[in-house]
Amino acid sequence: MNEDVQLAIEEAKDLMKKGIDHLETELQKIRAGKANPNMLSSVQVDYYGTMTPLQQVANINTPDAKTLSIQPWEKAMLDPITTSIINSNLGLNPQNNGDLIMINIPALTEERRRDLTKRAKAEAEHAKVSIRNARKEANDEIKSAEKEGLSEDDAKRAEEEVQKLTDKYTKMVDEIYEAKEKDIMTV
Repeated sequence: MNEDVQLAIEEAKDLMKKGIDHLETELQKIRAGKANPNMLSSVQVDYYGTMTPLQQVANINTPDAKTLSIQPWEKAMLDPITTSIINSNLGLNPQNNGDLIMINIPALTEERRRDLTKRAKAEAEHAKVSIRNARKEANDEIKSAEKEGLSEDDAKRAEEEVQKLTDKYTKMVDEIYEAKEKDIMTV
């Protein structure tokens, strides 16, 4: 196989890995009834006129499995942080005690669990689509190399290698999703 084809396969592999990494990041944001600082990773706070990620203006801890505590670095940030969490539509109810913000993570209802499972499934589908797109790009590269003189046998081998990568990463997506689904549905 020529260098262009090897490079295309490596690029496809990198894109597939990025798809898996993105899936894992997105699934961490979906709460499964347990407190996790990543639940607040999408929250942006108005920090003196600039929208700033919550992690950059406060420490976020989990004193226990059902509680998040947010310790702002400046007391003046207590109210903007509370407002941002309420406005983020995460279904969380922050309690401001004047020093820090406590959030009790409510137990999930059966309906809410099903909704979260659907969201996780959608994220898994997005990951599979990105994996298939990486496969398509690699196969297009192989076909153009074949037009430029790559032997048919080498092209077939390269396409099989790309398909093996696709199958491997698609299986990983399924396993990650199933683990998250189990986590969400466990009461």
